[in-house]
Amino acid sequence: MRVLLFSSQHYDQESFTQAAASSALELHFQAARLTRDTAPLAQGFEVVCAFINDDLGADVLQRLASGGTRLIALRSAGYNHVDLTAAAHLGLTVVRVPAYSPHAVAEHTVALILALNRRLHRAYNRTREGDFTLHGLTGFDLHGKTVGVVGTGQIGAAFARIMAGFGCQLLAYDPYPNPELLALGARYLELPELLGQARIISLHCPLTEHTRHLINAESLARLQPGAMLINTGRGALVDTPALIDALKSGQLGYLGLDVYEEEAQLFFEDRSDLPLQDDVLARLLTFPNVIVTAHQAFLTREALEAIAATTLDNIARWAAGDAQNTVTG
Repeated sequence: MRVLLFSSQHYDQESFTQAAASSALELHFQAARLTRDTAPLAQGFEVVCAFINDDLGADVLQRLASGGTRLIALRSAGYNHVDLTAAAHLGLTVVRVPAYSPHAVAEHTVALILALNRRLHRAYNRTREGDFTLHGLTGFDLHGKTVGVVGTGQIGAAFARIMAGFGCQLLAYDPYPNPELLALGARYLELPELLGQARIISLHCPLTEHTRHLINAESLARLQPGAMLINTGRGALVDTPALIDALKSGQLGYLGLDVYEEEAQLFFEDRSDLPLQDDVLARLLTFPNVIVTAHQAFLTREALEAIAATTLDNIARWAAGDAQNTVTG
C-alpha cells in the first residue's frame, strides 16, 4: 500500500522509516504542504498522511478522493483543520493519533514558564555580548504561586503534575473535571474566576467553535496585572491582536507561545533570509517579555516514535477492516 506524507520533515522521514521497517507499506515523503495546488501529487496514493497545517478542506478532499485516496491518516491529535462532513460524503476515512507523549508538550510548557520567569533568553544574549549585569532579570519563586490549567486532558494533567511538584496551587477549567487533578488538590472554577485568580495560565484545550479566541480582550482584562499566559495548544485559542494590546498596557506581563493562529504559512520552514511579512507576529517578537517557539512542543524522540507507530498501526488496521482512532463529524 502506497502512503504519501505531506509536510514531512527530516525527523518524520527518520521516525516513519524506522517504524515501517518490518511493514509492507510503501512510504513516500513530500516536503510541501497539502493544499489545493499540491493535492494532485497524491494521485494514485490510497493513503495520505497529513499534519496540522495541511489544508483538508472540502475542495482538497474532493481532489484527493478523485485521485484514489481512501484514507486520511493524521499524524496529530487535533483535527480542526479537517472538513469531516465533506470527508464522510466522499467516503474518506479519517484517523488520528489521539495521544503520543503528553509529557513532551507539558515539559515544553514548563520550559517556557521558567525561561520567561527567569529571563533566560535575555540573560543568554547578554552574556554572549560580555554583559554580566543582572539588571532586569529578577524573577519570582514558582513555589506557592497559583497556576490555572485550561483544559485538563492528558497534556493538561501532565502539566498539572509538574507544577504541583513545584509547590504551586492549582486551579482548573474544563467541562469534564479530571479526577487526577482533583487528587492533586486542584479546584475547578469557571474560566472568568480562574483568569482572575491565577498568576500563570496555561492553555491545553482543543480548538473548537466554542474555544476559538477563548482568550480575547474581555478575558485578558480579567487577568491579574502582570500575569503570565502560555499557549502550547492551538494558535486560534487566543486573539493575537488582543495579546499585543494587553502586553502594551502591562496587563499581560509574560507571554509564551508555541503556536500561532497564522502559522501555516510560516512555521516548519527556514525563512531567515526573507523579510517577515506577518506584521502581527513581527510586533509580538519585539516585546522582551515574549517567547515564541515554532510549534516544537511535541518534538521529542519519544513523541516522534509514538506518532509514527500509532499512525502506521492506524493504517494497517484500516487496511484490515478494523479501523482504530477514527474521527467522525
